[in-house]
Amino acid sequence: MSPTIHRRPAARLDLLQHFVYIGENNLDAARRFLTATQDACKALARMPRMGALRDFDNPEWAELRSWPVKGFENFLIFYLPTPTGIDVVRVVHGAQDLRRVFE
Repeated sequence: MSPTIHRRPAARLDLLQHFVYIGENNLDAARRFLTATQDACKALARMPRMGALRDFDNPEWAELRSWPVKGFENFLIFYLPTPTGIDVVRVVHGAQDLRRVFE
């Protein structure tokens, strides 16, 4: 059985917003962003502990990890490992206030 990738509604909205923002200037780059994000999620689902463990005050995020999107390193995939893969919580631009996003 292949690993599962679950995307929370907030992560889906993040991806859509980033696609639109990037696509306003370069539709090809926006498509590459989605492909790179999907590729990263597949790799993370196969090896969920690969990402960096994050440290936020909220105990809900005790196991939260992050991984940069290859070719778009300013964008980070935040996810939780699951027994069968990963749960993508958010896809956030690194310039955002991460503490505010996760508290």
